[in-house]
Amino acid sequence: MTSPILNQIGAVFISVSDIEKSKEWYCRLLGLPTDGEVLFGHLYAVPMKGPGLVLDSKLFTSESVLKVPSFHLNTEDIDAAYDFVKQNGGEIMTDIEHDHWFNFKDPDGNVIMVCRC
Repeated sequence: MTSPILNQIGAVFISVSDIEKSKEWYCRLLGLPTDGEVLFGHLYAVPMKGPGLVLDSKLFTSESVLKVPSFHLNTEDIDAAYDFVKQNGGEIMTDIEHDHWFNFKDPDGNVIMVCRC
């Protein structure tokens, strides 16, 4: 039987405590304009290439914070990315491992990975 479910990821949700602050932080981190609209008072779809990234303050609880990365962001320059995350308030969790990746926390404590592509 053929599945009606596509083998595609549409979006990854990240629970955040303050949608406006998180929108500003993620847009700054990704070099994006912050003029997008917050939907329904709690959702912000970060403009991404590939699968979407949706910030949602309605889902936020201490239990919903990502304790391990559930996705990674790409970079072509892992050293510059590491320094940029540090300068923009990301709490670094690991050193750059195998010259390829590192983990950091966003302001709400969600663990995000950055990988050299």
